[in-house]
Amino acid sequence: MKIIWRSVTFFLCLFPLLPSVAQAQGFSFTDTTGKIHSLSDYRGKWVLVNFWATWCPPCLEEIPDLVSLYESRKDVVVIGIVMDYRNPKTVLKFVDSLAISYPIVFGNKSIAAQVGPVSMLPTTYLFNPAGRPAAYRVGIISRKSLEDFMQENSVNVPKNNPGGAIQLKHK
Repeated sequence: MKIIWRSVTFFLCLFPLLPSVAQAQGFSFTDTTGKIHSLSDYRGKWVLVNFWATWCPPCLEEIPDLVSLYESRKDVVVIGIVMDYRNPKTVLKFVDSLAISYPIVFGNKSIAAQVGPVSMLPTTYLFNPAGRPAAYRVGIISRKSLEDFMQENSVNVPKNNPGGAIQLKHK
């Protein structure tokens, strides 16, 4: 039974992501300060949308890398979408305690649906400077893997996958 469940979980987590990511072309989120963030507003920049939760250890482990990436690169926008929370004030205190400088959005199923499936946390989607889905990752991500991917894909979308996202490897 465990083998079947793992196979189903793997299939559900990875297979449906490619077609669904293409739907994210028009996302629009309002962050905790009231600012609206739309994918179309960030043409010319890489846009990273990271779904996370305060209770999620891998989410917390990757936050320093995301803050560092956001603060050091002018060609990258990071938007954090906090999921599965009870009290928004507690989340804001948590964000302050971790010195998260990128925009934070209070998420829910309809917010997530604008980007793609979020079956587990953390889940990260990356859009290229043309606003097309470029990569996704279910699980922890590092600044190095993101920067390596952006460097390798900064000029062209891979010819074998035009307009579609690829699975980003963890390094």
